[in-house]
Amino acid sequence: AVYYAHAGAGELHLRPLIDLKSESDRIKLRQICEASAQLVKKYKGSLSGEHGDGRVRAEFIPLMVGESNYNRFKRVKQIWDPNGIFNPGKIVDAPPMDEDLRYEVETEEAAIDSFLDFSDNQGLLQAVEKCNGSADCRKITGAMCPTYQATKNEKTTTRARANILREVLTENSKSTLPLADEGLKEVLDLCVSCKACKRECPSNVDMSLMKAEFLYQYNEKNGISLKDKIIANLPELNKRSIPISRLVNFAMNNSLTARFIKQFLGVHSKRNLPPLNSISFEKWLIQTKPLTRNPYKTVYLFIDEFTNFNDLEIGQITVSLLFRMGYEVLWVSNAFSGRTYISKGHLQKAKDVAEKNVEVYRDLITPETPLIGIEPSAILTFRDEYPKLLEGKAKKEAQNIATNTFTIEEFIFNQSKERDLKQFFHEDEKKVKAHVHCHQKALSDKSMTASILSIPKNYSCTIVNGGCCGMAGSFGYEKDKFELSKQMAELHLIPTVNNASSDTIIAASGTSCRHQIDDLSTRTALHPIEVLYNALK
Repeated sequence: AVYYAHAGAGELHLRPLIDLKSESDRIKLRQICEASAQLVKKYKGSLSGEHGDGRVRAEFIPLMVGESNYNRFKRVKQIWDPNGIFNPGKIVDAPPMDEDLRYEVETEEAAIDSFLDFSDNQGLLQAVEKCNGSADCRKITGAMCPTYQATKNEKTTTRARANILREVLTENSKSTLPLADEGLKEVLDLCVSCKACKRECPSNVDMSLMKAEFLYQYNEKNGISLKDKIIANLPELNKRSIPISRLVNFAMNNSLTARFIKQFLGVHSKRNLPPLNSISFEKWLIQTKPLTRNPYKTVYLFIDEFTNFNDLEIGQITVSLLFRMGYEVLWVSNAFSGRTYISKGHLQKAKDVAEKNVEVYRDLITPETPLIGIEPSAILTFRDEYPKLLEGKAKKEAQNIATNTFTIEEFIFNQSKERDLKQFFHEDEKKVKAHVHCHQKALSDKSMTASILSIPKNYSCTIVNGGCCGMAGSFGYEKDKFELSKQMAELHLIPTVNNASSDTIIAASGTSCRHQIDDLSTRTALHPIEVLYNALK
């Protein structure tokens, strides 16, 4: 069984691993339910628990309350609803709990091909079927699901997306590209691929991965729009534009040319386009050649496409901080992370990038020389998507690299357990409020960010509650997504930032998150590494 629930309150939900497409397992389902009901009755408990009886438990109400009380329930129902039109079959006159199940008995399932590897769930359809409709994605706390929290529309829940995915896959199971469906496109369009469901859904439904597979299949059948093609290939375009960065930045900031660029790209007029670095971070590294004598540890710094072309100063500060703390920083020229390709469904290109990166790092990355990254969405592709994109030997090599790949926050946190890092920082008193990137919340631990920002003796850090900032890569830039992006930001992030005292430092690990804060709040956000760098003695 799968165990989950509110352990702090002494409660566990037990989900038996049974196959409802199997006649023998359906018998087991009834046996388990009947035995559970008898056990609850024996100890004078409530079968409904925190949920209510609905259709699943209604069959056992007569057992729980006795026939006399059950007849009173029926009488009340008959008085107020003589025609039985309100929620028929719930509470009273319920059909057997195993009569109207989701699946037909002994259903023959077609093998569904997918570009991404869903074998850890026995296939794409089975990955979708992990959703049991528990509706945890309708909660208004935590990170899942940010679009539902903003809209309160069932269509934007992870559950709704999983239901439509399952229906489409079932109906189109014999198609070459079963996910290339217009109705599915409408439902998945507002998924921001935050990965919160991968962590917070009791069934760990990974909608982000499924959306990437959907986009790949949809693009294969229908082609990709020019706008999405530009966004997917933006790192390559930025690389080519660095030599004329002054001209590009002028064009993006000049009101006349900026308006034309935004209209062409479908970007909302109120968005500020990220400026290009004057030189790439990689070129700066080559020119600077940072060297540490007798280093405490050697690390490989992943040159991601966002730091390389847009956030040069953060890259410089990262190298300087690591150098000051006694670490040797090595790097390899590489072909980006593939994050933009994944987000737009260009999975073949993403696979090519993953293969190249794995080939480059497979003999370099070890527990003694880990790979660390500045931008969470880029470095965490090694941990999450690469093993799903690759096959055979490359897949195993990717998994090996992933075990020694860390965000910069994870690396510093782990090092703080080995050695005293407080010695490098001043003792001034500062308060920090930090917003943690969605992928870190899902694949790492946001408390690590709070911990490293509390390493300076008199620094105290609190994490901003809530989920996605609303920018989510290119999502918040899009003209038709701007208002929803703003709604998501205004749930928690923007009010928290705006209400913070003027001497409180605002930090955000994701480049998109920092741009959202810059666009919608009165404050400027720093990367956590910038906060630590500014705290050096």
